[in-house]
Amino acid sequence: MSPLRGTIALDTLHNLLDKMALAKGQSDAFSRPNSRERGGMKKRQRGFSLIELLIVVAIILIIAAIAIPNLLRSRISANEASAVYSLRTLNTAEITYNTSYPTAGFACSLGVMGPPSGNTSASSVAAGLIDSNLAGGSKSGYSFAVTCLGSGVPAVNYQSTAAPVSPGVTGQRYFCSDTSGVIKYDATSTANCLTNGNPI
Repeated sequence: MSPLRGTIALDTLHNLLDKMALAKGQSDAFSRPNSRERGGMKKRQRGFSLIELLIVVAIILIIAAIAIPNLLRSRISANEASAVYSLRTLNTAEITYNTSYPTAGFACSLGVMGPPSGNTSASSVAAGLIDSNLAGGSKSGYSFAVTCLGSGVPAVNYQSTAAPVSPGVTGQRYFCSDTSGVIKYDATSTANCLTNGNPI
């Protein structure tokens, strides 16, 4: 190696070491606050005042007042959609039940369309066409019922209804359906739903 190249390499090494030392010094300066900065940090760690806490609580209450009604409306909408879907399920189950047990006709109660117990096979008293919750008459904030219209066997007409368990809380509208398969709703009750209800 020539003396000139050796001198350039040595100068480059010195410059690199100087830059590393400078960078370390700046890092130490940032990592070690002086006494004045430490004093300021202690002052900033006093905590929140009572007024600041009250402001935070007020903001939380305002957000809750806005969010809770929206959450309630969303829950009601979800329950009503579930009730309509359950009535569609009951209409399908009624058709299947009538086809499977023509001597009985349509099912006159939810229980006979429910699942059989244990390893028992499906029958006209437990056809296994709907889940146990729906067969029990309550699901997603709504209570359900099925009745046969008229008398005689086989049953040729049925009516299914869905009413909110807590009106205004779990649901707003009342729903119904019959052998036509049309689902209707009424704003007040299921009593006149078939005659005065609005189709969905």
